[in-house]
Amino acid sequence: MIKGFIFDLDGVITDTAELHYAAWKELADDMGWEFDRELNEKLRGISRMDSIKVIMDYNNISLDEKSIVDFATKKNDFYVKSLNSITQEDYLPGARELLTHLRSEGFSVALGSASKNAEKVLKQLNATHYFDVIGDGNSVTKSKPAPDIFLYASEKLGLPPENCIVFEDAEKGIDAANAGKFHSVGIGPAERVGHADVRFDTMKEATLFEVKSYFKELF
Repeated sequence: MIKGFIFDLDGVITDTAELHYAAWKELADDMGWEFDRELNEKLRGISRMDSIKVIMDYNNISLDEKSIVDFATKKNDFYVKSLNSITQEDYLPGARELLTHLRSEGFSVALGSASKNAEKVLKQLNATHYFDVIGDGNSVTKSKPAPDIFLYASEKLGLPPENCIVFEDAEKGIDAANAGKFHSVGIGPAERVGHADVRFDTMKEATLFEVKSYFKELF
């Protein structure tokens, strides 16, 4: 029986993708690295340290670990500064309605995000009260596609994976949910999240009614 819902943050609850892109682009421009939206898409759902390694590989750059950490920190400084622009109006359409409905129905709800700035984003959205557990990039050492962040969230909720549904917009996020034996809902195009149990183009379509209709034997 489904008792818990675990949500990714970026691309599911809100869309900070443009802020991330601008921060990575600023760093890349400072360093004279190549960076475009196609490369940015490959960073979806993975950690900051893994992201900078993808950018390094693309540019055929080799750096020592200290330099990698320094550049990742610099990117994060650019990004954190931009988070102050987020308001309660920046939920993705349908996200706040779903969270509200889950609360009224008595489901347990957790965040399972790779972002180390998740709590800041939730506070800007005034969304913290929707979550019983906040799992973020500070909670585990292995990032997606490892299932660790979702396993952390379900453990803190006191629920086994088979009693939880994960909402994700990233290919590696769905990989992580599947690896952890969670039920999965993909948000986005089939070429990215088509391997989820259920897929919706947008959060607006992913109402509790629709989710229940797909997993009806589990409710």
